[in-house]
Amino acid sequence: MSTYTLPKLRYPYDALEPHISRRILELHHDAHHAAYVKNANVVIAELDRARDAGDMSKLPALERALAFNLGGHILHSIFWQNMIPGGGGRPDGELATTIDRDFGSFEKFRRQLTQAANTVMGSGWGALLWEPVGGRLIIAQIHDHEAEIAQGGVPLLVLDAWEHAYYLQYENRKAEFFEAIWNVWNWHDVAGRFDAARKLDVQLAGVHAP
Repeated sequence: MSTYTLPKLRYPYDALEPHISRRILELHHDAHHAAYVKNANVVIAELDRARDAGDMSKLPALERALAFNLGGHILHSIFWQNMIPGGGGRPDGELATTIDRDFGSFEKFRRQLTQAANTVMGSGWGALLWEPVGGRLIIAQIHDHEAEIAQGGVPLLVLDAWEHAYYLQYENRKAEFFEAIWNVWNWHDVAGRFDAARKLDVQLAGVHAP
């Protein structure tokens, strides 16, 4: 049976300072993300055992646990690659053009994504998604790790709004973290995800936006 694995960071723990401290990155990656990976593998094994035993009563709770932990694993994996030392600035090319088309300007896009993260109730994420039915970029709030993503939407850029992402450094000033992180975005990574997502065809005839 295949298992999920914790990806290695592509940069040293202190590479995103002063915007994200070494200690936060160590704990965030090595403890929090690692726990989601471990728990996703545990749930997969428990699902196999429940099916083999014919015990369907356990499946709903296990499936919810899988959505939570696997969602945490995938979103964090994207998050690490969305950032790069010396990043920031603005995207260019087709991604920049499409941001202007769908949000009005880069500044409006930035404000909307930052506000989405800043106003998540409890724990969650702000996310830039490619919505393949309408063929447009949208912003969503993701509660915990799995709720309120548009069906079929592909995450391109995700902003972690859980307290463990910022509290050790920014304490209750989370708005400062959501501004600081714009200095480390890896627009090359986001553009690559954008190019790949635009090739997705969800095979829904007659429901595309005009």
